[in-house]
Amino acid sequence: MASSSSLSLHLLLLFAILAILATLIESKPTFQLPGASFYKSSFKQAKAPKPKIPYTAYYFPQVLDHFTFHPKSSKIFYQKYLINSHYWHKGGPIFVYTGNEGHIEWFAANTGFLLDIAPKFKALLVFIEHRFYGESMPFGKDSYKSAETLGYLNSQQALADYAVLIRSLKHNLSSESSPVVVFGGSYGGIATNEYVCVCFHVINKIYFSAGQLDASMNCYEVIKGSWAELDALSVQKEGLTELSKIFRTCKDLHSADSALDWLWEAFVYTAMVNYPTEANFMKPLPAYPVQQARLLQMAMCKIIDGMPPETTKLRRAIAGASLYYNYSQTEKCFEIEHGADVHVLSGWNWQACTEMIMPMTCSNKSMFPPSGFDYKDVERIELALKRFGSNIIFSNGMQDPWSRGGVLKNISSSIIALVTKKGAHHVDFRFETKDDPDWLVELRRQEVDIIQKWIHEYYADVRQGIVSQCCRSSDL
Repeated sequence: MASSSSLSLHLLLLFAILAILATLIESKPTFQLPGASFYKSSFKQAKAPKPKIPYTAYYFPQVLDHFTFHPKSSKIFYQKYLINSHYWHKGGPIFVYTGNEGHIEWFAANTGFLLDIAPKFKALLVFIEHRFYGESMPFGKDSYKSAETLGYLNSQQALADYAVLIRSLKHNLSSESSPVVVFGGSYGGIATNEYVCVCFHVINKIYFSAGQLDASMNCYEVIKGSWAELDALSVQKEGLTELSKIFRTCKDLHSADSALDWLWEAFVYTAMVNYPTEANFMKPLPAYPVQQARLLQMAMCKIIDGMPPETTKLRRAIAGASLYYNYSQTEKCFEIEHGADVHVLSGWNWQACTEMIMPMTCSNKSMFPPSGFDYKDVERIELALKRFGSNIIFSNGMQDPWSRGGVLKNISSSIIALVTKKGAHHVDFRFETKDDPDWLVELRRQEVDIIQKWIHEYYADVRQGIVSQCCRSSDL
């Protein structure tokens, strides 16, 4: 996980989910990267396997506070970013992925689309880690220590980080005229929506990929009815002890809310990554993990529907949710209240609480407990985009629960919504495979054609000397 007409806009990116170049010239370009030789991080992340990805890691000396002049503002921390220059030649486009709430290798490993299209565009690929995630910790191990340190974790500062790093990168590469195309999935695409005209002179285009599910009525009714059973059991004298047994927890539960959250997370995330091919994004999961598309394939609703009807709804719901947490069938118990933060996601709770307006509701028809949202003063995103935005692609799959908060129709001729009925959470950002369905192949083809058109327009403007030096928009 910026824009402007004629693709000569410039930064305004970051988060929204929502996902995005070619022949190697004889001598691979040599270049000095900003801050590359200054620092090697010693910060220890949560234990997570390092994915094997074709990128080289660098660290950029980033300023702590871009907007004030307090003594601490000029403190430097080292922001991690990844580079793949295999297909790039000087003057070619720079494709930048703006990091999400986690370590940057995780997103690079799950955003194969950029590598797939890199040869066509002869593009430099850059993945920038978001401050306060992964190794990009401004205060090291004390980064999450207090509100004073966490006050520097916000999308405004992150946008400025990206702008400064990209400008420095272009300068160090002596490639100031290279168009910059920004890709963001989920939060990585949303943040730019907050700053519709932040004139950082960096980004030329924003690409945001973000989320109704096909499932049996029985599956829906079981999950919908499981919440009442959970509530009823939790208020019994030995309710938490019984819940601990039913949920197979490694340690006794202290709160029924933890069990509810465990179920909720499994259902939401499985729907979110209901990909048409096997994947390991949030967790290892089979293709179409909600409702199987193949006879022998495991799927959440298949598990629920296959259990004896006399089994309680709660037990059936737990069995279905276990697919998400234990597809490998290696877990003997579940760490529901003490699970490791493998992807270093804990900063997201701070951001969601302090600055993210996410008007999510559940009606009585939902399979989740009903909930409302009564904050009325929500920004009119469509109006802001009409006035200030251009050269933005919003890609949403309607099987992604987050899609309801996305842009689902074209705003203008250059703010384009691509909506797929069977798509999941930025599924188009994933590596292409031989098993990709036709609709996904076609979606990516459309995206590539649009990007290519805008880049051609940009180069035409450069030749005519009419490229604007100010961005005109931003968004997810």
